[in-house]
Amino acid sequence: MPQTNPFHSLVPRKLSDSELARSIRLNIEAELDAINLYAAHIEATDNEEAKAILQHVMDEEREHAALFWQLIARLDPSQAHHDRDASEKYRLITSGAPHEAVESVGKEGGATAEDAPLPKRMTVGSLRR
Repeated sequence: MPQTNPFHSLVPRKLSDSELARSIRLNIEAELDAINLYAAHIEATDNEEAKAILQHVMDEEREHAALFWQLIARLDPSQAHHDRDASEKYRLITSGAPHEAVESVGKEGGATAEDAPLPKRMTVGSLRR
């Protein structure tokens, strides 16, 4: 199995926040690879003891990835901005907003979740009318 050389990116100085964010992105990649590897092992065995250990370790990797993502948001303001826009787009898409509203997020005068029209659904209240 290929392994990353932990010394391949050593520099003779401290990393800037931008450089550190780039390094942390590689850490996230490694965490996601580990999660997928452990999930495959869980699916490939009936050994309950092994599955329990693998699940525990996999959950730890998920936490690590989430922590790294939060760190990147602090180290890279541009990434944090994209994260906020993506969250807003997600809310708009899942609320049934038109494509134009979704695509205007992050632009001057762009849409917000509050602007999204509510999808028309049958409810108990609508049946009474």
